[in-house]
Amino acid sequence: MNNTKLQSKLERAIQRVQSWLRKQQLGYGALTMLCILAGLSALSAFTFSPTAHVFLENEVATADVVADHGFVMEDATATRMRQQQVRSLQPLVCDLTPESVTAPRRRVQELFTALAHANQEEREKLRAALAEETGDEIPSRAFALLGHEDARNLVMQHMLPWLESRLSEGVISDSRLLLPYKGGVLVRNAREGTEVLYADSQTVPDLKNLNADLSVMLRSLLPGSAAVKRAALALVGPLIPPTLSPNYEATKTRTEEALRALGPVVHQVQKGEIIVRQGERVSKEQQIKLQSLRQRKSDFFKHTVFIGTFFCSLLITSGLFFSPSGKPSSPVRQKDMVFIGVLVASTALLSKGLVLLGQRLAESNPAFPADALAFALPVAGIAGLSALIFSTRRYLVTGLLLAFFCAAMNKGSLALFLFYFLSAMWNTWLIVRTQTRQDVVNSMLPLLLGLFFMWAGATFMQGGPHTRYLPEALAVLASGVVSMLLIFALAPCVETIFDYSTRFRLMELMNLDQPILRELMLNAPGTYHHSLITSHLVEAGAKAIGAQSLLCKVAALYHDVGKVTRPEYFIENQFGGDNPHDRLAPSMSALILTSHVKKGVELAQAHKLGHEVIEIIRQHHGSSTITYFFQKAVELGENPRVADFSYSGPKPQTKEAAIIMLADAVEASSRVLDNPSPSRLHTHISGIIKKVFAAGQLDESELTFKDLDLLAHSFLRVLTGLFHHRIKYPDKVPFKPPFQEEIDRLRNARAKVEAGAPAPGTTPADTPKPESPERAKGPGAPLQ
Repeated sequence: MNNTKLQSKLERAIQRVQSWLRKQQLGYGALTMLCILAGLSALSAFTFSPTAHVFLENEVATADVVADHGFVMEDATATRMRQQQVRSLQPLVCDLTPESVTAPRRRVQELFTALAHANQEEREKLRAALAEETGDEIPSRAFALLGHEDARNLVMQHMLPWLESRLSEGVISDSRLLLPYKGGVLVRNAREGTEVLYADSQTVPDLKNLNADLSVMLRSLLPGSAAVKRAALALVGPLIPPTLSPNYEATKTRTEEALRALGPVVHQVQKGEIIVRQGERVSKEQQIKLQSLRQRKSDFFKHTVFIGTFFCSLLITSGLFFSPSGKPSSPVRQKDMVFIGVLVASTALLSKGLVLLGQRLAESNPAFPADALAFALPVAGIAGLSALIFSTRRYLVTGLLLAFFCAAMNKGSLALFLFYFLSAMWNTWLIVRTQTRQDVVNSMLPLLLGLFFMWAGATFMQGGPHTRYLPEALAVLASGVVSMLLIFALAPCVETIFDYSTRFRLMELMNLDQPILRELMLNAPGTYHHSLITSHLVEAGAKAIGAQSLLCKVAALYHDVGKVTRPEYFIENQFGGDNPHDRLAPSMSALILTSHVKKGVELAQAHKLGHEVIEIIRQHHGSSTITYFFQKAVELGENPRVADFSYSGPKPQTKEAAIIMLADAVEASSRVLDNPSPSRLHTHISGIIKKVFAAGQLDESELTFKDLDLLAHSFLRVLTGLFHHRIKYPDKVPFKPPFQEEIDRLRNARAKVEAGAPAPGTTPADTPKPESPERAKGPGAPLQ
C-alpha cells in the first residue's frame, strides 16, 4: 500500500515537472542563455593583465606591492651569465687515435731494414725521400751514422718505448688550439671507451714540447756518442704524429646538453610577500620580481573561479522561472531569455573592456587608480532598460545578473557588487514610475544623487587612499549620464529587434489619437466608451495588487478593437435600434460575437501593438461561454455543443489579462443595474468575480483571493464615482448678460433721436426683447 502511494506521488511530481517545462516553452532561448552564462563565467576566470605595479631599477616605489600568489621568478640576466660560464668551462673533446701511437715504430723499422741492405746511392735516395716526407733534411754524415748498431739500439730500445708511452697519453699538434677552452681537455678513447679529463689544458703536450722532452731524455741517458744521439733525434723527431684530434661537434653537443640540464636561475616568491615598500628605492632584483608578477602564467585561467561563477549564475537565473511567494509565474519566452542573455553579455564585456582600459591608464600614469573606471559602467541604465519591458521579478533578476557578472569581471569586492545592484534597483524604481519621456529626463537628478550616495557607501566600505575619490566621482557622473542616454537610444532598437512593448511604446499607444482608436470611436462609439471605462477600472485594480498598471490600461483600450469590423452586432453600439441577432440563429450569433477576439488579434498585429497587448486581447474572454445564446438554442429545441458557444481561449495567463477579463465583465454588466447605489454595486461586482472564478477562468493566472478582494474594492470605487447621484437642476431659464437691459434702452433711445422721435425722457415704445443665447451643447468629452 505504501509503495502504491509513493509511486502515485512520484508520478504526480513528474507530471507537474513536465507541465512546468511545457509551460516555460524552453528551447533555443534557454540554450542561448546557458551558453552566455558559461562564456561569461569562463571570461571572468581569465586574467588578461596583471594588476601589480611595475617600478624600474633605482626608481622610488609609490605604493606597496604584495605578491597575491606564490610564484617562481626567473632571473634572465643571471641565467645568461651562468650559461656563458658553462660554455666557457666546457672542456674541448679530443679523440685519441691509437694507430698513431705505433706509427713511428713501424716507419723507423722500415728505414733501418732498408739501410741495412742499401749501398751509398740507395742511402741517398732514402735520405731524400725521408726529407720529402717529413720536411726536415738529415745531413749525410748524420744519416750515415743511423746505419750503425749503436744508433739502432738507441732508437729501438730507448727512444721508441718512451715516445709510445707519451703518445698513448695524448699529444696535440699545437697547444694554441687549446687556449680558448678554460675547462680543460677531455681525452676520449673510442676503442677502449674511456675518457680522461685534463683540467689544465697546458698539461697536454704538443709536438714541439714532446720533441723538447725527447731531447732532454736523450741527454739524460748513459754516456754515448753525441753525434749518434743527434742523428737518432733527427730521425725520430719529424716522424712523431699528433695522437689527439679536436672534435668540435662533440664539444658543441655536450655544451648544449649541459645548458639544458642547467635550467634557469630562479627565485622563489611566497604569497603575501612584500616585494617592495612605498618610498623604497627599487633594486634590480625587485624589478625582476615585479615584472614576473605582472607576467605570471600559472594563474591565467582559474578553473575553480569558472565553476563557482557558473553555478552561482545558474542559481540567479532560476529566479526568472520561480516566484519567491510560491505562486505560479508567467512563462518565460525564448526571446526573453535571448534578450536578457544579450543584455548581460554586452554589459559584462563592456565591464571587462573598462578593466583593461583602466590597467593601461594606470601603467601610463601610476597616480591613476586602475579600478576607478569600474564605477563608470552604466549598469543602472541597462537595468532601467529591462524595467521598461519586464515585470518586477524579471528586471530584479536581470539587475542581479548584471551586478554579479560585472563585479566578477572586475575581480571586485562586495562593495562593488552592492554598488552595481543597488544602482540598478534605484534606476528601475525611478523608471517604473515614469509616464512620459519627460518624466525619464526629470529623473536624471534623482538618479545621480542616488548613484553618488551608493558610491560613497561602497568607497568608505572598501577603504583605500583618498587620491582615488575624484576619478571615481567623475566615473559615477559619467555612469549616470550614459545610463540616461542608453535608455533613450536603445529602447527603440529593442522595440524593433525583439518586438517588445516598452513603457515608452505603451505611453504612445495610450494616446487616443491612435488611428485604430479613432476608427473605433467613429464606427463603434459604444465600444469605445466601454473601453475607456474599462481602462480606468483596470488601472485602479492593477495599482491595488501591484500589477503593471500601464500595460493594463493600454490593453483595456484595445481589448475590443475587433468589434470595429461589425459594430452593429454588439448591443452597446445599437442605441435601442434594430438588433440583427433577432434574424440570426443562436449559433451564428455566437460565432459573430466570439470572432471579435480573432479580429482584434489580427488588427493588433497589423497595427503592431506588441506581444503583451495582443496576448491580453486573445485571453480577455478566456474560454467562457456565451450563455444567452446557448440557452436560446436550447429553448429552440436544438442540441447545442458548449464548445460552439464558447471563446477559443486560452484562459488568462497573467495578472494583467485576468484583471481585464474581470473589469470587462463588471463594466458591461453594471450598465443594466437600476439605481446603482454603492451597496448594489458592491454586491454586483462580488457576484461577477465569484462567477468568473467559479467558471475556472482564473485558474491559470497569478491572482490570489487577496488580489480578488482588492480588485473588487478598486472596481467599486471607480464605478461609484461614475454612477454618483447628481443634483436635479431647475428648468431652463433664459440667460441675459449683465447690464443688457440698460444697453438696450440706450440703443433704442439713440435710434429714436436719429429718427426724429421725442427727446429723451419721454416714454419709449416697447421694444422686442433680444433672444437669449443658449449654451452650445455637444457630446460630453470622453473620459481620458
